[in-house]
Amino acid sequence: MSAFQPFSGERIALVGLGKAGLPAARRLSDWGAEVTCWDDRAESRAAAEAAGLPVANPAEGAFRWDALLLSPGIPHALPAPHPAAAAARAAGRPILSDVEYLFRAVRASGSAARFLGITGTNGKSTTTALLHHLLTRAGMVSEAGGNLGPAALSLNILGDESVYTLEMSSYSLERLVTVRFNHAAMINLSPDHLDRHGDMQGYAAAKASIFARQRPEDFAVLGMDDAWTRGLRAGLAARVRPISGSAPQPGGIWAEGALLRDEAGPLLDLREAAALPGSHNAQNAAAAAAVALDLGLSRDAVAAGMRSYPGLPHRQERVGESRGVVFVNDSKATNADSAARALASYDRVVWIAGGMAKDGGIDSLAPLFPRIARALLIGRDAPVLAATLAAHGVPHEVVGTLDAAVQAAAQAAFAGAAPVVLLSPACASWDQFTGYDQRGDRFRALVAASTQERAA
Repeated sequence: MSAFQPFSGERIALVGLGKAGLPAARRLSDWGAEVTCWDDRAESRAAAEAAGLPVANPAEGAFRWDALLLSPGIPHALPAPHPAAAAARAAGRPILSDVEYLFRAVRASGSAARFLGITGTNGKSTTTALLHHLLTRAGMVSEAGGNLGPAALSLNILGDESVYTLEMSSYSLERLVTVRFNHAAMINLSPDHLDRHGDMQGYAAAKASIFARQRPEDFAVLGMDDAWTRGLRAGLAARVRPISGSAPQPGGIWAEGALLRDEAGPLLDLREAAALPGSHNAQNAAAAAAVALDLGLSRDAVAAGMRSYPGLPHRQERVGESRGVVFVNDSKATNADSAARALASYDRVVWIAGGMAKDGGIDSLAPLFPRIARALLIGRDAPVLAATLAAHGVPHEVVGTLDAAVQAAAQAAFAGAAPVVLLSPACASWDQFTGYDQRGDRFRALVAASTQERAA
């Protein structure tokens, strides 16, 4: 057991023993908490028991714990609360996320390490990873995690001059009580997760809590490219720096075409940053640059870091090239707004899309349909997407599976339909895969096999 015991005597019920839950249970137990674990899956409960952790269902009987740590993906209110959440709320106990416990532990250790929080509907993973890359390349001590991974309670306790660079989902943000982000960034907002938050107002309020408890000496980055995010500015206590992927921002950072700049002049021609294509990545780059510059990085260091940034898997990731055709894995695009950013980055594509569509389907992508030479549709809601494409005269075919889609897309592209095969599904993946990452991994493997066969 650790000598550091910030939660000694605290009783915590932890529900959800996935990739973040089990490490959190171990760490909290090591830090002195009395942790009781639960998961609705028997195999997950068995893993906790094998680790020597007590297992019991906190929804049964009186709720006797001081708090409930609930996995972000498990609802505590809408669309229906998990029974453990209902029990905790009935007992008047807080429902928290793992970032809350990390923050409390760091402050209990006496460390003044800064917390950097990045959120937004789209681009938060790239911005978090890019910022972490900029900071570590410049010699700062940064640990990145949260929604991006690794789990918050897998991170180390850092010293005063260090930073935690955390991707924050709306699910985690709505379960914070004491966390104060020294630097917080909201990149953009568009409709998503409305089943969880009730409506767009509820979703925006959850996201906006990243700025809660900030003080005038803190720093807030705010995207100006959508009305929902712009509307938050008047209520912020911290110093605000606006950012945009397309429009000048007095006092801010923005892109003019491919040029990332501020009022002092150019920072970088983004065409030199191969892993940051498109106007959406200009927005991400502006957000990361704003935080990095405020933390003391030089303009040259920011530019050099962006040039060397390797990118993230499943975000416009080039996974193959054959006979002049580039294959791009953008499996992370689980909604239409995210897919729009990828489609806008290429003049002509063979598009692979489908899965479990979000509200509104792909109607909002209509202005980009002229870029689609042919669409191959997969998954549960392929017929819904097909109806939209048919209404706009876009050539398409419902092929069902990703395997069939890659084969058909490659044939079309090699026949001259387009120089890019783009997997940017605009849909969730759970009907056919365990997540967007498994979907993207499968696409990468299929492309590798296809290009190898054609080279043989």
